[in-house]
Amino acid sequence: MIVEDHPIFRMGLKDLVNLEPDMSVCGEAEDVSSAIKLAQQELPDLIVLDLALKNSSGIDLIHQFRFERVRIPILVLSMHGEEFYAHRCLLAGASGYIKKQEASLSVIKAIRNILSGKLHVSEKLMTHILTQLRFSKDTPQESPIDHLTDREMQVFRLIGQGMLPSDIANRLNLSVKTVGSHKERIKEKMGFKHGGELVRFAVLWTENMR
Repeated sequence: MIVEDHPIFRMGLKDLVNLEPDMSVCGEAEDVSSAIKLAQQELPDLIVLDLALKNSSGIDLIHQFRFERVRIPILVLSMHGEEFYAHRCLLAGASGYIKKQEASLSVIKAIRNILSGKLHVSEKLMTHILTQLRFSKDTPQESPIDHLTDREMQVFRLIGQGMLPSDIANRLNLSVKTVGSHKERIKEKMGFKHGGELVRFAVLWTENMR
């Protein structure tokens, strides 16, 4: 099953999967609520999930499945840097993560790996994870960003894209007041005194992660 809010990319991904003699796409969805209903109806063997969806994040679907004890493997596709987002997705319960730029080359391999019971991440990310595990006991280096919740991370990323609180509220289907509360908690967790400092850091961080 494909969960992706861009029709052209979704169509290309569907065609790519359907070219395989032993695979077929059983359903398509563009947001979390329709994805949950469709997954319950179709019971797919695997879900290919875009991290950025309409009015929500793909990671919300991963959390929802985990809460409801739905055991469908999920392969996450994302435009964002894997060093941070992949780790969050895997911790939430995803079985794999690939960047959209690499999807046409590696999505079939990733699907087959996951269906055979393996996790799928790039060699670069695996090296990064193993290095962190190796040295975490001796030299722990946690970033303040690691302490943000998934929703706070969404708000932080959208701030970095230059969006105003009203725009963020519309994108995430939240109130402007709730977005303001998230922004204050982010500022507190990251040790910024002023909102301008947070905005500048968010913009720099977002640019660096592309």
